[in-house]
Amino acid sequence: MGETGLAKTEKRGLTLLEPLVKSRNFRALWLGQMASFFGDSLTSVILPLVVYGISGSTVDMGIAMALYVFSQVVVLPFAGVLVDTISRVKLMIFTDMVRFFLGVFLAALAFTDFLTIPWLCFFAVLKGMMDGLFQPAYGATRAQVYTPDIRNAANSLSQVGMQAIRLIGPSVGGILFAALSAGYVFGIDGLTFLISIVSLMFLKIARPAPAPKTEKAKGTKAFFRELAGGYFELKKHSWLWVTIIAFAAINVCTSGMNAVILPWLINVHYGYGPSVYGLVVSASGVGALLGGIIYGTRKSWPVRGILAYAGIGLEAVAFIILIFTDWIPGLVILTALGGLGSMFFGLIWETSLQELVPEEAFGRVASLDMLGSIALMPLGFLFTGWMAEAIGGLQTAMILASVMIVLVISAVSIPSVRGYK
Repeated sequence: MGETGLAKTEKRGLTLLEPLVKSRNFRALWLGQMASFFGDSLTSVILPLVVYGISGSTVDMGIAMALYVFSQVVVLPFAGVLVDTISRVKLMIFTDMVRFFLGVFLAALAFTDFLTIPWLCFFAVLKGMMDGLFQPAYGATRAQVYTPDIRNAANSLSQVGMQAIRLIGPSVGGILFAALSAGYVFGIDGLTFLISIVSLMFLKIARPAPAPKTEKAKGTKAFFRELAGGYFELKKHSWLWVTIIAFAAINVCTSGMNAVILPWLINVHYGYGPSVYGLVVSASGVGALLGGIIYGTRKSWPVRGILAYAGIGLEAVAFIILIFTDWIPGLVILTALGGLGSMFFGLIWETSLQELVPEEAFGRVASLDMLGSIALMPLGFLFTGWMAEAIGGLQTAMILASVMIVLVISAVSIPSVRGYK
């Protein structure tokens, strides 16, 4: 009996690592993105602190994040069509090159004391545009690289790697920011994109298959016809379009809480330094890592629709409790629970997209997914920053988390969501 259990454990571990052994494309994609994600995890944790340190305003924090998201919203409709018509690998390499130069430029400004709010806003806009191009291409590339024979293990391994980085990255970023300066963090972030570029050069995948030819159209008419292809693909699957609509509002709440309220809560309201804030953010990665491991222990989960939204509900409840404690271990545990819940939703969503969306339409569907999820986020950042100054950060946090719970309950009440398996 003991040998059987050991054999099962060894087999499970082998299955998780199978994509690294079997797929050269997976290795190239995975290694490059782990490097660039580590760099981004450093920058994401200090950027709100840098903005607040320069201006002392939560409104400016909200403006910077709103510009980042708004630039993605502008780019995404075009990105989906590009991803499904040109080389996805070349598009990712182009965005990595721009983000490399952007990180180095921001580091130079920080080292020479020329870093200002306008420059940070410029960084937010250009970084958002590049991320808006990159993410649909990356999602579509994953759908090609994560073939059915390795899909579950590939998704799990990717999420485990990302959450391991999320575990250490914010803490490292907070320590570097406190011990050195923002310039070092921005510079390291930029250099990680060089690793990504080299890795992507080893990635060999076919261009997306061309869509079936119909009546010829040019210019704007052709563009909207291509974009509509993603919409019609989404329309076939109720679980997908209902969830995209729901998260147009849910992401407004979570982004405002994580980008504006959480750094204010830890660094201003509770009076802890950047290292504690980094530790708390890293705890979300611990929870997500645990959630990924738990989710990966089964090949399938029942009532995935309910389970996915239960994870988001857990994140909202954890944040409500978070605003009533300044005990560091409590803050760590609560953010870990939030990360666990968010991971369960993310894995269910990613797997669902790869199962339901055909390869030739994946870029457009991924761009519509991102567009629907973040379209209202610029207003959310601005509204969160304004509300925090108008009525207080704690009251704002309570309102946002409560709205999330209402949205989760509303979504689960829809049969196509509740019955999704």
